[in-house]
Amino acid sequence: MDPQRSPLLELKGNIELKRPLIKAPSRLPLSGSRLKRRPDQMEDGLEPEKKRTRVLGATTKITTSRPRVPPLTAVPQTQGQSTAQKVSKKTGPRCSTTIATVLKNQKPVPAVPVQKPGTVPPLVGGKKPSKRPAWDLKGQLCDVNAELKRCRERTQTLDQENQQLQDQLRDAQEQTKALGTERRTLEGQLATVQAQAEQGQQELKKLRARIVELEERLSTQEGLVQELQKNQVELQEERRGLTSQLEEKERRLRTSEAALSSSQAEVASLRQETAAQAALLTEREERLYGLEMERRRLHNQLQELKGNIRVFCRVRPVLPGEPTPPPGLLLFPSGPGGPSDPPTRLSLSRSDERRGTLSGAPVPPTRHDFSFDRVFPPGSRQDEVFEEIAMLVQSALDGYPVCIFAYGQTGSGKTFTMEGGPGGDPQLEGLIPRALRHLFSVAQELSGQGWTYSFVASYVEIYNETVRDLLATGTRKGQGGECEIRHARPGSEELTVTNARYVPVSCEKEVEALLHLARQNRAVARTAQNERSSRSHSVFQLQISGEHSSRGLQCGAPLSLVDLAGSERLDPGLAFGPGERERLRETQAINSSLSTLGLVIMALSNKESHVPYRNSKLTYLLQNSLGGSAKMLMFVNISPLEENVSESLNSLRFASKVNQCVIGTAQANRK
Repeated sequence: MDPQRSPLLELKGNIELKRPLIKAPSRLPLSGSRLKRRPDQMEDGLEPEKKRTRVLGATTKITTSRPRVPPLTAVPQTQGQSTAQKVSKKTGPRCSTTIATVLKNQKPVPAVPVQKPGTVPPLVGGKKPSKRPAWDLKGQLCDVNAELKRCRERTQTLDQENQQLQDQLRDAQEQTKALGTERRTLEGQLATVQAQAEQGQQELKKLRARIVELEERLSTQEGLVQELQKNQVELQEERRGLTSQLEEKERRLRTSEAALSSSQAEVASLRQETAAQAALLTEREERLYGLEMERRRLHNQLQELKGNIRVFCRVRPVLPGEPTPPPGLLLFPSGPGGPSDPPTRLSLSRSDERRGTLSGAPVPPTRHDFSFDRVFPPGSRQDEVFEEIAMLVQSALDGYPVCIFAYGQTGSGKTFTMEGGPGGDPQLEGLIPRALRHLFSVAQELSGQGWTYSFVASYVEIYNETVRDLLATGTRKGQGGECEIRHARPGSEELTVTNARYVPVSCEKEVEALLHLARQNRAVARTAQNERSSRSHSVFQLQISGEHSSRGLQCGAPLSLVDLAGSERLDPGLAFGPGERERLRETQAINSSLSTLGLVIMALSNKESHVPYRNSKLTYLLQNSLGGSAKMLMFVNISPLEENVSESLNSLRFASKVNQCVIGTAQANRK
């Protein structure tokens, strides 16, 4: 076998073999005819041990029987030395020593002399390579391609060797970095040890000086002792004991004095810091209180700008099984800012088949346009509705009476708006649970500013002008004759319901339990408008009391959430049967109380001297939540069905009249 060649010589030979090949012009005919070759010539052309390369018209014979160069695992000594020198300049002496050691352990590869391009390599076995005929261009091309493939393989081998060298260099660099880090760590430790050694030397010097001092004192004492020993040995021993005790006492005294001085300085510093912190805390509390008062003032001003009495309109969606309303029955025109603004207008079309033109054609439907503070289309969610009244509900914490009631015919979605849907779905929760959750959350935030709040809930219904407690349990359940509306104290304007339960609440679960109990106790009946119709007014009242003990401030106000009974006229809501007279009486009582509610709002708007609160139990109970010191909001709920157009039109007209009323500026109940 041939000796292994040096990698540099192999690379040089490969570069010489990669010279571009210049093909001689072909003399074959252009008709595409091919020359036939003999089998022995084909075997010569495919022989793997030999190839012919034609460069500039001359053929160079190259033997390929030499074995492939193995992967390079070591570099020549001169090359390793130069690499180590370059690395040592960058990474320091330790890394250069490591790289030199690695290069030293690798075995050098013997160099193989490079053949000149013009010379012919020695033949194996003494045989001369057979020449291909000049007309065998295809064989020559095969030889050239085979030689090119071997050159590419050799180049790939050299690339792998180069990659291995680069990996070795990278490993050496990483080892150099690690050694540099270790060197810096050892230098830091050395500096620490030196500092400790210097400190120890200083302490040693102090101890030596102390020893010298003590030795001097000892020598002095010994001289005195020797003199006193001559006079009296007993006095000398006693003096020594007293002297040692005195030294110990003095040392303890000095230590105590130093500790006392340090403690006094620390106490003085802490007192100064405490005084500064107390002053800063007082200043921050004053500023926070001022900001809270300003927030309440601006909040109330914003609510006043929106109006102390506002009207929202909500259209319920079409339920499964109900007929689809004709297009154009209800329209929701865009606001002044375009479709992005919340709708505030509603158009209702009404057609009368009994009327007609002279030609017999039906009269075109009449369109009625209404404008409110906000209109909620059928697709509005419960959280969107509550978002509009959240700030109004928060006014109750600031001491302003707030009253929110739902008005509309039976089956228009009043109870769903106030209490929510069945099943306990959080997405379907009504205004009552959402309002109380919001109040609990805001009260918790204000507790950090010194405010403490308490909440007391009551839930009653007014059925046929009789007040019933919806939170009654046991034998009192369903009894309404015992409940009467009275003043809480003589001379007080606060109203209370006698024999009704007032339950303190502090969390959402307690409120959910009260609502569940009230749903079971409320008076409902089947009507022509709805399978389960509320035949009474339900009034949920939350008495809020707030106190700021450090400033001596108190505030209190009721939050009233009212679900009114159906406002339909007598004929549509009547159910024929044994209870016809009872249904008639219920409807008369409902319409009478709703009419009184409208008269009270009109009287308040006209600033009349007499407001007929006592004409109805409903208005009498809500007297403190309807006056000039209260904020009021009415939801008018309407049905999207064409068969309910007449009742929807009546509800919208009533709500439009209420929306035109203006009540005086609200006043907070503060002490």
